[in-house]
Amino acid sequence: MCLIKPADFPGSGFLQFEGKTSFGMSVFNLGNAIMGSGILGLAYAMANTGVILFLLLLTAVAVLSSYSIHLLLKSSGIVGIRAYEQLGYRAFGTPGKMAAGIAITLQNIGAMSSYLYIVKNEFPLVIQAFLKVDNPTSEWYLNGNYLVIILSVTVILPLALMKQLGYLGYTSGFSLSCMVFFLIATAYTIPILAFAFVCHPEVLPIYTELRKYKKMQHVSNISIAVMYIMYFLAALFGYLTFYGKVEAELLHTYSRIDPYDTLILCVRVAVLTAVTLTVPIVLFPVRRAIQQMMFPNKTFYWPRHIAIAMCLLTFINMLVIFAPNILGIFGVIGATSAPCLIFIFPAVFYIRIVPKEEEPLCSVPKILAACFAGIGFLFMIMSLSFIIVDWTSGSKTTSSGH
Repeated sequence: MCLIKPADFPGSGFLQFEGKTSFGMSVFNLGNAIMGSGILGLAYAMANTGVILFLLLLTAVAVLSSYSIHLLLKSSGIVGIRAYEQLGYRAFGTPGKMAAGIAITLQNIGAMSSYLYIVKNEFPLVIQAFLKVDNPTSEWYLNGNYLVIILSVTVILPLALMKQLGYLGYTSGFSLSCMVFFLIATAYTIPILAFAFVCHPEVLPIYTELRKYKKMQHVSNISIAVMYIMYFLAALFGYLTFYGKVEAELLHTYSRIDPYDTLILCVRVAVLTAVTLTVPIVLFPVRRAIQQMMFPNKTFYWPRHIAIAMCLLTFINMLVIFAPNILGIFGVIGATSAPCLIFIFPAVFYIRIVPKEEEPLCSVPKILAACFAGIGFLFMIMSLSFIIVDWTSGSKTTSSGH
């Protein structure tokens, strides 16, 4: 097998350092990256498919996601590169690097925007319910725009300025525990499930910082298994509680019953906390992608590290505050970038990077990879079709891709 040094490729130098993050912290970070706002829509998906079909679809997506990560890790191990963009460079040169970087940037900016959009809409309602305010007032603490900015500056930005992703393992663990509380308190299907395990932009950064590289596949398997259980229970409990009356976002369904119920309010706070703490995890790959595309040969530099994070958060806050309708556009972007990151890129990178001497093009692994890329194109077409149908019919149900 031909092992190529990372130094052979531009921009890989700043990725080379000894991994210090433990196995457990890596599981927390990847699990937090997998978990997105889509968990709130899974009960709605189950209501449309039934329990058995939902479980079969969720199992299939989890297996496909694990296989996709396997392709990424295999390609990464062969060339000694632990950056998604650099795998694209190794496979297709600069166009490959730019395609991966742009897909990661658009996908994760869309995800962060959707998280903060939930905070903007839900947080004022939660505060209003805690204060027993029936009629909304003009107080600043009931203004979602102000609350998004405050959380971005006081919580998200400090976490996003950490030098390494591994430092966020503790907040990721707390974020996951909030979602566990959400499960305990709570006694368009194909796109929602297809992108339920989007974590691929975060896999290689976490892999880079893992103390022992060989354990990364175990990290991904455990993370996917944990989220598989959480997803299924969230969907099942929500579905069994409301059956056909469940809404596309589960929190709205609960708040419709009794908006002042203490348990429901605590659940909403837990979900808001989990969503907020996921934003820094998702921001790290975007910053790395920007550095790979714009500063490929530069070493780590604190001012640049800080400036990129601040610019990203400022841009996302402006989108959420001044252009909330842009989320519909990000639905289309998610429907195209997510299949690329999950299915298409890992497969085609694998086919191009693994030497023909080791695996010929007609070998079973590469044929499977080619079929996997084909599935990605199929999901892309289906997702875009559903979004177009929603738009033409005036429905607001769109897939966000996370």
